[in-house]
Amino acid sequence: MNVLKEVITQELENLNEQQLQQVGDFIAFLKYKSRIASLKIDEKQMAALYQEFEEEDRKFAEEGIDEYAKSLNQQDLR
Repeated sequence: MNVLKEVITQELENLNEQQLQQVGDFIAFLKYKSRIASLKIDEKQMAALYQEFEEEDRKFAEEGIDEYAKSLNQQDLR
């Protein structure tokens, strides 16, 4: 075991339960971050997906804005 691992192991022995939970959460985060970093995203495929759903997204956004404006008007009338 190298020196850094030994120091970390000794430090872990002195932590309370809450601190150990935080260390566990941080280790889980590091593992997650490592998995995400290893993913390769095909930018051309992503661009094609954005293009494919662009019109639908625009329509949803416009519908959402209309509903929001109606809601604001109703609030003003109260």
